[in-house]
Amino acid sequence: MQRLRTKLLARKKRMSRPSKWFLSGFVAALVCSCAVGAQETAKPDEVKVDWAKVIQASQSTPTLQVVVNPQLLRGAKLHDGSFAALHMLGADYVRYVPWLPYPRQAVAELSAPANGKTSWDFTHIDPTFEDFMKATDGHSVIINFSTIPAWMYKTDKPVTFPDDPNQVFWHYTQGTELRDPSMKEVSDYFARLLSWYTKGGFTDEYGKRWDSGHHYKIAYWEVLNEIEFEHHWTPQEYTKFYDSVTAAMRKVDPNIKFVALALAAPSKHPEMFEYFLNPANHRKGAPLDFISYHFYASPSPDQTLDDWQYTFFDQAEGFLNTVRYVEQIRKRLSPSTKTDLDELGVILPEDGKEIRQPGYVAKPEPQNYWNLDGAMYAYIYEETAKMGIDVLGESQLVGYPSQYPSVSMMNYNTAEPNPRFWVLKLLKDHFGPGDKLVDTTNPNESLSVQAFETKQGKSLLVINKRNRAEQITLPAEADGAAISLVAPSTGDHAPAQETLHGRILSLQPFEVAVLQYK
Repeated sequence: MQRLRTKLLARKKRMSRPSKWFLSGFVAALVCSCAVGAQETAKPDEVKVDWAKVIQASQSTPTLQVVVNPQLLRGAKLHDGSFAALHMLGADYVRYVPWLPYPRQAVAELSAPANGKTSWDFTHIDPTFEDFMKATDGHSVIINFSTIPAWMYKTDKPVTFPDDPNQVFWHYTQGTELRDPSMKEVSDYFARLLSWYTKGGFTDEYGKRWDSGHHYKIAYWEVLNEIEFEHHWTPQEYTKFYDSVTAAMRKVDPNIKFVALALAAPSKHPEMFEYFLNPANHRKGAPLDFISYHFYASPSPDQTLDDWQYTFFDQAEGFLNTVRYVEQIRKRLSPSTKTDLDELGVILPEDGKEIRQPGYVAKPEPQNYWNLDGAMYAYIYEETAKMGIDVLGESQLVGYPSQYPSVSMMNYNTAEPNPRFWVLKLLKDHFGPGDKLVDTTNPNESLSVQAFETKQGKSLLVINKRNRAEQITLPAEADGAAISLVAPSTGDHAPAQETLHGRILSLQPFEVAVLQYK
Protein backbone atom coordinates (compact mmCIF):
# COMPACT_ATOMS: atom_id res chain seq x y z
CA MET A 1 0.00 0.00 0.00
CA GLN A 2 2.86 2.41 0.87
CA ARG A 3 4.47 1.85 -2.56
CA LEU A 4 1.21 2.70 -4.30
CA ARG A 5 0.73 5.76 -2.13
CA THR A 6 4.24 7.00 -3.01
CA LYS A 7 3.47 6.48 -6.69
CA LEU A 8 0.29 8.55 -6.43
CA LEU A 9 2.03 11.39 -4.61
CA ALA A 10 4.91 11.42 -7.08
CA ARG A 11 2.47 11.62 -9.95
CA LYS A 12 0.86 14.64 -8.29
CA LYS A 13 4.21 16.45 -8.28
CA ARG A 14 4.87 15.64 -11.93
CA MET A 15 1.42 16.50 -13.26
CA SER A 16 1.03 19.89 -14.92
CA ARG A 17 -1.58 21.00 -17.38
CA PRO A 18 -0.33 22.13 -20.82
CA SER A 19 0.23 25.90 -20.96
CA LYS A 20 -2.42 26.18 -23.68
CA TRP A 21 -5.55 24.03 -23.84
CA PHE A 22 -6.79 24.27 -27.41
CA LEU A 23 -10.38 24.26 -28.66
CA SER A 24 -11.30 23.67 -32.28
CA GLY A 25 -11.31 26.50 -34.82
CA PHE A 26 -10.55 30.10 -34.12
CA VAL A 27 -11.48 29.78 -30.42
CA ALA A 28 -8.15 28.10 -29.79
CA ALA A 29 -6.37 31.41 -30.21
CA LEU A 30 -8.44 32.97 -27.46
CA VAL A 31 -8.38 30.40 -24.66
CA CYS A 32 -5.48 29.57 -22.37
CA SER A 33 -5.29 26.75 -19.87
CA CYS A 34 -6.08 28.51 -16.59
CA ALA A 35 -5.22 32.15 -16.97
CA VAL A 36 -1.47 31.68 -16.99
CA GLY A 37 -0.55 35.14 -18.15
CA ALA A 38 -3.76 35.62 -20.13
CA GLN A 39 -5.04 39.20 -20.61
CA GLU A 40 -7.86 39.09 -23.16
CA THR A 41 -9.15 42.30 -24.71
CA ALA A 42 -12.77 41.35 -23.91
CA LYS A 43 -14.22 42.27 -20.53
CA PRO A 44 -15.20 39.02 -18.79
CA ASP A 45 -17.59 39.00 -15.85
CA GLU A 46 -16.07 40.21 -12.60
CA VAL A 47 -16.29 38.46 -9.23
CA LYS A 48 -16.61 40.64 -6.14
CA VAL A 49 -15.83 39.46 -2.62
CA ASP A 50 -16.67 41.18 0.66
CA TRP A 51 -14.25 39.52 3.06
CA ALA A 52 -15.74 41.39 6.00
CA LYS A 53 -19.19 39.83 5.48
CA VAL A 54 -19.30 36.23 6.73
CA ILE A 55 -22.42 34.38 5.56
CA GLN A 56 -21.78 31.02 7.26
CA ALA A 57 -19.21 29.24 9.39
CA SER A 58 -18.66 25.90 7.70
CA GLN A 59 -19.31 22.64 9.53
CA SER A 60 -18.91 20.57 6.38
CA THR A 61 -16.58 17.60 5.95
CA PRO A 62 -16.16 16.17 2.41
CA THR A 63 -15.81 12.39 2.37
CA LEU A 64 -17.00 9.23 0.55
CA GLN A 65 -18.61 5.84 0.95
CA VAL A 66 -17.07 2.42 0.33
CA VAL A 67 -19.56 -0.23 -0.80
CA VAL A 68 -18.41 -3.83 -0.52
CA ASN A 69 -18.17 -5.77 -3.79
CA PRO A 70 -15.87 -8.45 -5.25
CA GLN A 71 -13.41 -5.93 -6.73
CA LEU A 72 -12.45 -4.94 -3.18
CA LEU A 73 -11.44 -8.50 -2.28
CA ARG A 74 -7.77 -9.31 -1.84
CA GLY A 75 -6.27 -10.28 -5.17
CA ALA A 76 -8.94 -8.46 -7.20
CA LYS A 77 -7.83 -6.01 -9.88
CA LEU A 78 -9.09 -2.91 -8.06
CA HIS A 79 -8.16 -3.91 -4.49
CA ASP A 80 -4.65 -2.48 -4.12
CA GLY A 81 -5.20 0.79 -5.97
CA SER A 82 -8.52 1.46 -4.24
CA PHE A 83 -7.29 0.98 -0.69
CA ALA A 84 -4.08 2.90 -1.46
CA ALA A 85 -6.21 5.80 -2.70
CA LEU A 86 -8.47 5.62 0.35
CA HIS A 87 -5.47 5.69 2.67
CA MET A 88 -3.88 8.58 0.80
CA LEU A 89 -7.13 10.58 0.96
CA GLY A 90 -7.19 10.53 4.77
CA ALA A 91 -10.87 11.44 5.09
CA ASP A 92 -13.07 11.30 8.18
CA TYR A 93 -16.64 9.95 8.39
CA VAL A 94 -15.89 7.34 5.71
CA ARG A 95 -18.99 5.17 5.28
CA TYR A 96 -18.54 1.41 4.89
CA VAL A 97 -21.47 -0.63 3.56
CA PRO A 98 -21.59 -4.41 3.11
CA TRP A 99 -24.96 -4.81 1.38
CA LEU A 100 -27.60 -7.03 -0.14
CA PRO A 101 -26.25 -8.13 -3.59
CA TYR A 102 -23.58 -10.28 -1.90
CA PRO A 103 -25.19 -11.98 1.12
CA ARG A 104 -22.10 -13.99 2.07
CA GLN A 105 -20.05 -10.77 2.22
CA ALA A 106 -22.72 -8.82 4.10
CA VAL A 107 -24.59 -11.16 6.49
CA ALA A 108 -22.71 -12.92 9.29
CA GLU A 109 -25.47 -15.35 10.27
CA LEU A 110 -27.12 -16.70 7.15
CA SER A 111 -29.23 -19.42 8.80
CA ALA A 112 -31.39 -19.37 11.91
CA PRO A 113 -30.01 -20.98 15.08
CA ALA A 114 -31.33 -24.52 15.50
CA ASN A 115 -30.60 -27.64 17.53
CA GLY A 116 -27.86 -25.99 19.53
CA LYS A 117 -25.93 -24.80 16.49
CA THR A 118 -25.53 -21.39 14.82
CA SER A 119 -24.24 -20.32 11.42
CA TRP A 120 -22.00 -17.41 12.38
CA ASP A 121 -19.32 -17.02 9.71
CA PHE A 122 -17.09 -14.01 8.98
CA THR A 123 -14.88 -15.78 6.43
CA HIS A 124 -16.00 -13.62 3.50
CA ILE A 125 -16.62 -10.50 5.58
CA ASP A 126 -13.54 -9.89 7.70
CA PRO A 127 -10.77 -9.56 5.05
CA THR A 128 -12.34 -6.55 3.32
CA PHE A 129 -13.35 -5.01 6.64
CA GLU A 130 -9.80 -5.38 7.94
CA ASP A 131 -8.36 -3.75 4.81
CA PHE A 132 -10.86 -0.90 5.12
CA MET A 133 -10.00 -0.24 8.76
CA LYS A 134 -6.28 -0.32 7.95
CA ALA A 135 -6.75 2.18 5.11
CA THR A 136 -8.76 4.55 7.34
CA ASP A 137 -6.63 4.14 10.47
CA GLY A 138 -6.60 7.34 12.49
CA HIS A 139 -9.85 8.61 10.96
CA SER A 140 -13.49 8.24 11.95
CA VAL A 141 -15.65 5.71 10.12
CA ILE A 142 -19.38 5.06 9.78
CA ILE A 143 -20.13 1.34 9.64
CA ASN A 144 -23.39 0.15 8.10
CA PHE A 145 -24.10 -3.58 7.92
CA SER A 146 -27.29 -2.71 6.14
CA THR A 147 -28.65 -6.20 5.38
CA ILE A 148 -30.71 -8.02 8.00
CA PRO A 149 -30.56 -11.85 7.80
CA ALA A 150 -33.43 -12.96 5.58
CA TRP A 151 -34.52 -15.70 8.00
CA MET A 152 -35.49 -13.04 10.52
CA TYR A 153 -38.36 -12.03 8.23
CA LYS A 154 -41.65 -13.75 7.58
CA THR A 155 -41.64 -14.88 3.94
CA ASP A 156 -43.77 -17.29 1.91
CA LYS A 157 -40.77 -19.56 1.49
CA PRO A 158 -37.16 -19.50 2.66
CA VAL A 159 -34.91 -17.07 0.79
CA THR A 160 -32.22 -18.92 -1.12
CA PHE A 161 -29.03 -17.33 -2.41
CA PRO A 162 -25.87 -18.37 -4.30
CA ASP A 163 -23.15 -20.47 -2.70
CA ASP A 164 -20.59 -18.37 -4.57
CA PRO A 165 -19.86 -15.32 -2.38
CA ASN A 166 -18.96 -13.30 -5.48
CA GLN A 167 -22.13 -14.00 -7.45
CA VAL A 168 -24.46 -11.03 -7.48
CA PHE A 169 -27.99 -11.64 -6.15
CA TRP A 170 -30.48 -8.78 -6.05
CA HIS A 171 -33.41 -10.51 -4.30
CA TYR A 172 -32.13 -11.21 -0.80
CA THR A 173 -34.14 -8.58 1.08
CA GLN A 174 -37.65 -10.05 1.12
CA GLY A 175 -40.51 -9.57 3.54
CA THR A 176 -41.76 -6.62 5.57
CA GLU A 177 -42.56 -8.22 8.95
CA LEU A 178 -39.92 -9.46 11.38
CA ARG A 179 -40.64 -12.89 12.87
CA ASP A 180 -39.84 -11.54 16.33
CA PRO A 181 -42.14 -8.54 16.89
CA SER A 182 -40.22 -7.59 20.05
CA MET A 183 -37.16 -6.96 17.82
CA LYS A 184 -34.88 -8.51 20.42
CA GLU A 185 -33.60 -11.11 17.97
CA VAL A 186 -32.48 -8.59 15.36
CA SER A 187 -31.16 -6.19 18.04
CA ASP A 188 -28.99 -8.94 19.50
CA TYR A 189 -27.66 -9.66 16.00
CA PHE A 190 -26.38 -6.12 15.57
CA ALA A 191 -25.00 -6.03 19.12
CA ARG A 192 -22.99 -9.18 18.37
CA LEU A 193 -21.66 -7.62 15.15
CA LEU A 194 -20.42 -4.63 17.11
CA SER A 195 -18.92 -6.84 19.80
CA TRP A 196 -17.13 -8.93 17.15
CA TYR A 197 -15.33 -5.87 15.81
CA THR A 198 -14.78 -3.87 18.99
CA LYS A 199 -14.65 -6.29 21.95
CA GLY A 200 -12.74 -9.23 20.55
CA GLY A 201 -15.76 -11.47 19.98
CA PHE A 202 -19.19 -12.38 21.37
CA THR A 203 -21.29 -15.09 22.96
CA ASP A 204 -23.85 -16.64 20.60
CA GLU A 205 -27.49 -17.65 21.12
CA TYR A 206 -26.47 -20.95 22.76
CA GLY A 207 -23.77 -19.54 25.03
CA LYS A 208 -20.77 -20.39 22.84
CA ARG A 209 -17.92 -17.88 22.76
CA TRP A 210 -16.69 -16.71 19.35
CA ASP A 211 -13.32 -14.91 19.39
CA SER A 212 -12.32 -12.42 16.70
CA GLY A 213 -9.27 -10.66 18.07
CA HIS A 214 -10.69 -7.38 16.74
CA HIS A 215 -10.60 -4.27 18.92
CA TYR A 216 -11.37 -1.55 16.41
CA LYS A 217 -12.62 1.90 17.30
CA ILE A 218 -15.96 2.45 15.56
CA ALA A 219 -17.16 5.99 16.15
CA TYR A 220 -20.45 5.77 14.22
CA TRP A 221 -22.89 3.07 13.16
CA GLU A 222 -25.59 3.74 10.59
CA VAL A 223 -28.81 1.81 11.17
CA LEU A 224 -29.90 0.26 7.84
CA ASN A 225 -29.92 1.77 4.36
CA GLU A 226 -32.61 3.28 2.11
CA ILE A 227 -35.29 2.07 4.47
CA GLU A 228 -38.22 3.08 2.28
CA PHE A 229 -37.01 0.61 -0.37
CA GLU A 230 -35.38 -2.20 1.64
CA HIS A 231 -38.22 -3.91 3.52
CA HIS A 232 -40.43 -0.81 3.11
CA TRP A 233 -40.25 0.49 6.67
CA THR A 234 -42.90 2.82 8.04
CA PRO A 235 -41.75 5.73 10.22
CA GLN A 236 -43.29 4.07 13.27
CA GLU A 237 -41.72 0.65 12.72
CA TYR A 238 -38.30 2.04 11.83
CA THR A 239 -38.25 4.27 14.91
CA LYS A 240 -39.15 1.30 17.14
CA PHE A 241 -36.42 -0.76 15.42
CA TYR A 242 -33.85 2.02 15.74
CA ASP A 243 -34.52 2.46 19.46
CA SER A 244 -34.27 -1.29 20.10
CA VAL A 245 -31.08 -1.80 18.10
CA THR A 246 -29.26 1.24 19.46
CA ALA A 247 -30.13 0.31 23.04
CA ALA A 248 -28.62 -3.16 22.54
CA MET A 249 -25.51 -1.79 20.83
CA ARG A 250 -24.91 0.84 23.50
CA LYS A 251 -24.63 -1.99 26.05
CA VAL A 252 -21.59 -3.09 24.02
CA ASP A 253 -20.19 0.42 23.57
CA PRO A 254 -21.86 3.26 25.52
CA ASN A 255 -19.89 5.86 23.54
CA ILE A 256 -20.85 4.84 20.01
CA LYS A 257 -22.97 7.31 18.03
CA PHE A 258 -25.60 6.49 15.44
CA VAL A 259 -26.74 7.61 11.99
CA ALA A 260 -30.40 7.07 11.05
CA LEU A 261 -32.74 6.86 8.06
CA ALA A 262 -30.38 6.81 5.02
CA LEU A 263 -33.34 7.69 2.80
CA ALA A 264 -33.06 7.14 -0.94
CA ALA A 265 -35.83 9.57 -1.88
CA PRO A 266 -36.00 12.21 0.86
CA SER A 267 -38.23 14.61 -1.08
CA LYS A 268 -40.97 11.94 -1.21
CA HIS A 269 -40.92 11.07 2.49
CA PRO A 270 -41.24 14.12 4.73
CA GLU A 271 -43.21 11.94 7.15
CA MET A 272 -40.02 10.02 7.91
CA PHE A 273 -38.28 13.17 9.13
CA GLU A 274 -41.35 14.50 10.95
CA TYR A 275 -41.83 11.29 12.92
CA PHE A 276 -38.25 10.17 13.52
CA LEU A 277 -36.87 13.56 14.56
CA ASN A 278 -39.58 14.07 17.16
CA PRO A 279 -38.09 12.94 20.50
CA ALA A 280 -41.59 12.21 21.78
CA ASN A 281 -41.74 9.22 19.42
CA HIS A 282 -38.64 7.58 20.90
CA ARG A 283 -37.73 5.69 24.01
CA LYS A 284 -36.36 7.91 26.73
CA GLY A 285 -32.66 8.49 26.12
CA ALA A 286 -32.63 7.23 22.52
CA PRO A 287 -29.69 8.87 20.70
CA LEU A 288 -30.57 11.19 17.82
CA ASP A 289 -27.01 11.87 16.71
CA PHE A 290 -27.27 11.99 12.90
CA ILE A 291 -29.77 11.64 10.11
CA SER A 292 -28.73 10.78 6.58
CA TYR A 293 -30.19 10.79 3.10
CA HIS A 294 -29.11 10.47 -0.53
CA PHE A 295 -29.10 12.07 -3.96
CA TYR A 296 -28.22 10.71 -7.40
CA ALA A 297 -28.75 12.71 -10.56
CA SER A 298 -30.51 10.52 -13.13
CA PRO A 299 -30.68 11.63 -16.76
CA SER A 300 -33.16 10.13 -19.20
CA PRO A 301 -31.88 7.48 -21.65
CA ASP A 302 -32.15 9.76 -24.69
CA GLN A 303 -29.93 12.48 -23.22
CA THR A 304 -26.26 13.05 -24.04
CA LEU A 305 -23.43 14.77 -22.21
CA ASP A 306 -24.51 18.11 -23.65
CA ASP A 307 -27.90 17.59 -21.96
CA TRP A 308 -26.40 16.22 -18.77
CA GLN A 309 -24.56 19.46 -18.02
CA TYR A 310 -27.97 21.04 -17.45
CA THR A 311 -29.85 18.01 -16.10
CA PHE A 312 -27.32 17.23 -13.36
CA PHE A 313 -27.21 20.75 -11.99
CA ASP A 314 -30.96 21.27 -12.34
CA GLN A 315 -31.61 18.09 -10.38
CA ALA A 316 -28.96 19.13 -7.86
CA GLU A 317 -30.86 22.39 -7.34
CA GLY A 318 -33.99 20.37 -6.64
CA PHE A 319 -32.10 18.29 -4.09
CA LEU A 320 -30.74 21.43 -2.43
CA ASN A 321 -34.32 22.62 -2.01
CA THR A 322 -35.09 19.30 -0.33
CA VAL A 323 -32.13 19.84 2.01
CA ARG A 324 -33.46 23.27 2.96
CA TYR A 325 -36.87 21.78 3.68
CA VAL A 326 -35.47 18.92 5.78
CA GLU A 327 -33.27 21.38 7.66
CA GLN A 328 -36.35 23.30 8.78
CA ILE A 329 -37.88 20.08 10.14
CA ARG A 330 -34.64 19.11 11.88
CA LYS A 331 -34.09 22.51 13.45
CA ARG A 332 -37.68 22.58 14.71
CA LEU A 333 -37.75 19.08 16.20
CA SER A 334 -34.16 18.08 17.05
CA PRO A 335 -31.68 20.92 16.46
CA SER A 336 -28.75 19.05 18.01
CA THR A 337 -29.04 16.23 15.45
CA LYS A 338 -26.44 16.44 12.69
CA THR A 339 -26.84 15.65 8.99
CA ASP A 340 -24.84 13.35 6.72
CA LEU A 341 -25.64 13.40 3.00
CA ASP A 342 -23.82 10.12 2.61
CA GLU A 343 -24.56 9.11 -0.98
CA LEU A 344 -24.05 11.83 -3.58
CA GLY A 345 -23.45 11.09 -7.24
CA VAL A 346 -24.94 10.12 -10.59
CA ILE A 347 -26.46 6.87 -11.80
CA LEU A 348 -26.54 6.68 -15.58
CA PRO A 349 -29.32 4.77 -17.40
CA GLU A 350 -26.80 2.22 -18.70
CA ASP A 351 -26.15 1.03 -15.13
CA GLY A 352 -29.78 0.03 -14.70
CA LYS A 353 -29.86 -1.81 -18.01
CA GLU A 354 -27.00 -4.04 -16.88
CA ILE A 355 -28.91 -5.00 -13.74
CA ARG A 356 -32.30 -5.51 -15.41
CA GLN A 357 -31.03 -7.23 -18.55
CA PRO A 358 -28.59 -10.09 -17.84
CA GLY A 359 -25.86 -10.19 -20.46
CA TYR A 360 -26.32 -6.56 -21.47
CA VAL A 361 -23.01 -4.72 -21.84
CA ALA A 362 -23.27 -1.06 -20.90
CA LYS A 363 -21.88 1.63 -23.14
CA PRO A 364 -18.79 3.27 -21.64
CA GLU A 365 -19.18 6.65 -20.00
CA PRO A 366 -18.49 9.49 -22.45
CA GLN A 367 -15.42 11.68 -22.29
CA ASN A 368 -15.64 14.38 -19.61
CA TYR A 369 -18.46 12.58 -17.73
CA TRP A 370 -16.25 12.04 -14.70
CA ASN A 371 -15.33 15.73 -14.61
CA LEU A 372 -18.99 16.75 -14.88
CA ASP A 373 -19.94 14.43 -12.01
CA GLY A 374 -17.07 15.77 -9.92
CA ALA A 375 -18.09 19.35 -10.62
CA MET A 376 -21.64 18.57 -9.47
CA TYR A 377 -20.33 17.11 -6.20
CA ALA A 378 -18.17 20.20 -5.64
CA TYR A 379 -21.20 22.40 -6.24
CA ILE A 380 -23.34 20.44 -3.75
CA TYR A 381 -20.51 20.70 -1.22
CA GLU A 382 -20.31 24.45 -1.66
CA GLU A 383 -24.06 25.04 -1.42
CA THR A 384 -24.64 22.74 1.56
CA ALA A 385 -21.68 24.28 3.39
CA LYS A 386 -23.73 27.49 3.28
CA MET A 387 -26.54 25.61 5.07
CA GLY A 388 -24.35 24.17 7.82
CA ILE A 389 -24.60 20.54 6.67
CA ASP A 390 -22.09 18.39 8.55
CA VAL A 391 -20.96 15.59 6.22
CA LEU A 392 -21.00 15.27 2.41
CA GLY A 393 -20.29 11.73 1.21
CA GLU A 394 -19.46 11.14 -2.43
CA SER A 395 -20.63 7.77 -3.73
CA GLN A 396 -18.71 5.49 -4.13
CA LEU A 397 -15.08 4.35 -4.11
CA VAL A 398 -15.47 1.35 -6.44
CA GLY A 399 -18.03 0.59 -9.12
CA TYR A 400 -17.54 -1.35 -12.35
CA PRO A 401 -19.61 -2.94 -15.12
CA SER A 402 -22.55 -4.81 -13.52
CA GLN A 403 -21.97 -2.87 -10.28
CA TYR A 404 -23.01 0.71 -11.04
CA PRO A 405 -19.90 1.72 -12.99
CA SER A 406 -21.00 5.35 -13.33
CA VAL A 407 -20.70 5.92 -9.56
CA SER A 408 -17.10 4.75 -9.34
CA MET A 409 -14.34 7.02 -8.06
CA MET A 410 -11.74 4.63 -9.43
CA ASN A 411 -11.02 4.04 -13.09
CA TYR A 412 -12.25 0.45 -13.22
CA ASN A 413 -10.00 -0.29 -16.23
CA THR A 414 -6.71 0.95 -14.76
CA ALA A 415 -7.29 0.87 -10.96
CA GLU A 416 -6.27 4.54 -10.77
CA PRO A 417 -8.36 7.25 -9.07
CA ASN A 418 -10.54 9.10 -11.58
CA PRO A 419 -11.50 12.82 -11.63
CA ARG A 420 -14.37 12.26 -9.15
CA PHE A 421 -11.83 11.07 -6.57
CA TRP A 422 -9.45 13.92 -7.29
CA VAL A 423 -12.20 16.53 -6.90
CA LEU A 424 -12.92 15.09 -3.46
CA LYS A 425 -9.21 15.17 -2.62
CA LEU A 426 -9.04 18.78 -3.82
CA LEU A 427 -11.92 19.80 -1.54
CA LYS A 428 -10.68 17.80 1.43
CA ASP A 429 -7.19 19.29 1.19
CA HIS A 430 -8.41 22.90 1.04
CA PHE A 431 -11.68 23.14 2.97
CA GLY A 432 -13.29 21.84 6.14
CA PRO A 433 -15.11 22.64 9.36
CA GLY A 434 -14.21 26.04 10.78
CA ASP A 435 -13.86 27.78 7.41
CA LYS A 436 -15.79 30.99 6.93
CA LEU A 437 -17.82 31.46 3.77
CA VAL A 438 -17.92 35.14 2.86
CA ASP A 439 -20.21 37.18 0.63
CA THR A 440 -19.36 36.50 -3.02
CA THR A 441 -20.95 38.05 -6.10
CA ASN A 442 -20.59 36.12 -9.34
CA PRO A 443 -22.47 37.36 -12.44
CA ASN A 444 -21.58 34.36 -14.63
CA GLU A 445 -24.32 31.71 -14.27
CA SER A 446 -22.19 29.11 -16.01
CA LEU A 447 -19.77 29.23 -13.10
CA SER A 448 -20.08 28.86 -9.37
CA VAL A 449 -17.67 30.96 -7.33
CA GLN A 450 -17.42 31.04 -3.54
CA ALA A 451 -14.85 32.73 -1.33
CA PHE A 452 -13.66 31.02 1.87
CA GLU A 453 -11.55 32.25 4.75
CA THR A 454 -9.64 29.10 5.71
CA LYS A 455 -6.83 28.20 8.08
CA GLN A 456 -4.47 28.73 5.15
CA GLY A 457 -5.91 32.17 4.34
CA LYS A 458 -8.17 33.51 1.61
CA SER A 459 -9.36 30.99 -1.00
CA LEU A 460 -11.76 30.81 -3.92
CA LEU A 461 -13.61 27.70 -5.07
CA VAL A 462 -14.47 28.04 -8.77
CA ILE A 463 -16.58 25.46 -10.62
CA ASN A 464 -17.32 25.44 -14.33
CA LYS A 465 -20.76 23.85 -14.73
CA ARG A 466 -20.66 23.80 -18.51
CA ASN A 467 -19.11 21.70 -21.27
CA ARG A 468 -17.23 24.67 -22.71
CA ALA A 469 -14.36 26.92 -21.77
CA GLU A 470 -15.27 29.88 -19.57
CA GLN A 471 -13.54 33.03 -18.34
CA ILE A 472 -14.08 35.32 -15.43
CA THR A 473 -12.32 38.34 -13.91
CA LEU A 474 -11.31 37.92 -10.29
CA PRO A 475 -10.62 40.60 -7.67
CA ALA A 476 -7.27 42.34 -8.06
CA GLU A 477 -5.91 40.66 -4.92
CA ALA A 478 -6.20 37.26 -6.64
CA ASP A 479 -3.19 38.11 -8.83
CA GLY A 480 -0.42 35.66 -7.98
CA ALA A 481 -2.75 33.11 -6.35
CA ALA A 482 -1.74 29.46 -6.35
CA ILE A 483 -4.20 27.35 -8.35
CA SER A 484 -5.00 23.67 -7.81
CA LEU A 485 -7.33 22.24 -10.43
CA VAL A 486 -9.05 19.13 -11.70
CA ALA A 487 -10.02 19.34 -15.38
CA PRO A 488 -10.10 17.24 -18.55
CA SER A 489 -6.40 17.93 -19.06
CA THR A 490 -5.48 16.35 -15.70
CA GLY A 491 -7.16 13.05 -16.62
CA ASP A 492 -6.89 10.39 -13.92
CA HIS A 493 -4.11 12.28 -12.21
CA ALA A 494 -3.75 14.44 -9.14
CA PRO A 495 -4.76 18.11 -9.31
CA ALA A 496 -2.43 20.27 -11.41
CA GLN A 497 -0.67 23.22 -9.79
CA GLU A 498 -0.42 26.63 -11.44
CA THR A 499 -0.07 30.32 -10.63
CA LEU A 500 -2.49 33.04 -11.65
CA HIS A 501 -0.83 36.00 -13.38
CA GLY A 502 -3.25 38.88 -13.58
CA ARG A 503 -6.96 38.78 -12.85
CA ILE A 504 -8.52 36.76 -15.65
CA LEU A 505 -9.17 33.11 -14.92
CA SER A 506 -9.92 30.78 -17.82
CA LEU A 507 -11.39 27.38 -17.14
CA GLN A 508 -11.71 24.16 -19.08
CA PRO A 509 -15.08 22.40 -19.37
CA PHE A 510 -16.27 21.15 -15.97
CA GLU A 511 -13.10 22.35 -14.29
CA VAL A 512 -12.97 22.59 -10.49
CA ALA A 513 -10.29 24.99 -9.27
CA VAL A 514 -9.18 26.24 -5.87
CA LEU A 515 -7.26 29.50 -5.71
CA GLN A 516 -5.17 30.15 -2.61
CA TYR A 517 -4.33 33.84 -2.24
CA LYS A 518 -0.75 34.90 -1.58
